[in-house]
Amino acid sequence: MKPISLQQAIDEAGSPMKVVWKPNAKAWEVPVIAPEYAGWRAEQAAWRDAVALSDLSHHMWDLWIEGPDALRLLKDYSANNYENFVIGQAKQFVPVTERGHLITDGILMRDAEQRYNLSGVPASQSWIRYQGEKGGYDVQMTVDPDSGLRKAGDPLIFRFQIQGPSAMPLAEKLFGGPLPKTKFFHSTPVELGGRSFRAFRHGMAGMPGYEFIGDWKDAAFVKEAILKAGEEFGLLHVGGKAYYTNGIESGWIPTPTPGVFTDPELRGYREWLSIFSYEGQKPLHGSFYSDNIEDYYVSPFELGYGKSIAFNHDYCGREALEKARDDYRRRKVTFVFDPADMARVFGQPEYMNTYGRYRIEKDGKLVGMSFQTGLIGPLNAILSLGLVDKEYAVPGTSLEFVWGEHPGPGHDPAGDFGFQRLKVTVAPSPYNEHARSEYRRD
Repeated sequence: MKPISLQQAIDEAGSPMKVVWKPNAKAWEVPVIAPEYAGWRAEQAAWRDAVALSDLSHHMWDLWIEGPDALRLLKDYSANNYENFVIGQAKQFVPVTERGHLITDGILMRDAEQRYNLSGVPASQSWIRYQGEKGGYDVQMTVDPDSGLRKAGDPLIFRFQIQGPSAMPLAEKLFGGPLPKTKFFHSTPVELGGRSFRAFRHGMAGMPGYEFIGDWKDAAFVKEAILKAGEEFGLLHVGGKAYYTNGIESGWIPTPTPGVFTDPELRGYREWLSIFSYEGQKPLHGSFYSDNIEDYYVSPFELGYGKSIAFNHDYCGREALEKARDDYRRRKVTFVFDPADMARVFGQPEYMNTYGRYRIEKDGKLVGMSFQTGLIGPLNAILSLGLVDKEYAVPGTSLEFVWGEHPGPGHDPAGDFGFQRLKVTVAPSPYNEHARSEYRRD
């Protein structure tokens, strides 16, 4: 029996918020990969002090778009600049609705002249699949879901990321010498033991590194070679717990709410989406509750994607983005928890990582919301990544973080349900200085 659509679920529930608001929602876990190997604190420290291996083969979706109209489809439904987009290069993919709301981001890599790979959470992939099918583009699209949802078989590709101060020396040992100089977000073909794959110049948590990408049949050999070569550098395998926190310091917001729930012109899209889609199942929770899901929508400018947005071709949402580029209300920042308040509310937390939307206030006034909050072991600090009204985005500004779970629909959005307020200080995003000032220069 075919599941109901997202639109049917909204119609039956009475509003989008009655579908997606789920207080105390259980955190999603990385499939296949263990939560911890050496312990999440040691794994967090590894990418800061030595070198860490993250196996990214299982938790992301992949979509391959191939054919004569592949580039035209991508240009029509994303805001990126496709001039001089060479084979082996990647982009932070920025698709938006006609009103300029972000669908969600992704990583788009050009694999060949007419072949592209879009990886990440499936919202942006669903957007491209729908537009490609509806618009009659001459493309073939292949979907590979994450390993928690794949019905049978292995992933089509492996992704092994090494990052940290010793990542480059490790790569030299692995390949018997320095790799060709590669620009950030570009890749170079490499070979190891007769296996050919790509070395993608990329890292997370503000640390330098590579992401090795290739056919799954070579995965076991390549991973074992990395682990063996990494022994002398103190390589640690990163588990799911530590991996989830690495975007906080590097300033990447991974779970924006797709801006597709309310626009009348997107009803057909919502009817195409299943209730079991990312859009239908990704929960909202936390202390910030609104009956209007549009209060959770974001502009790509707010998330810092302005440099990725082009105005050199027509695409869905271009007019809205042109109007918004010089006048968007919120800025992305890091909230640093006051140590005394942290101890008062959480004691000595063993671990924390939540994607809840929590209220950020100034003198009782709502001025922002969080997107991800986590404990960073090497700093012994809780950091939160979020958006705040631009007048409060100055580093050093003191604000309040409202901790707790709003019960949701049917209750006063402004009500206080036993919430606790903690002092936080605004800091830049990315919080990590290397990511903020040097990352793209490496």
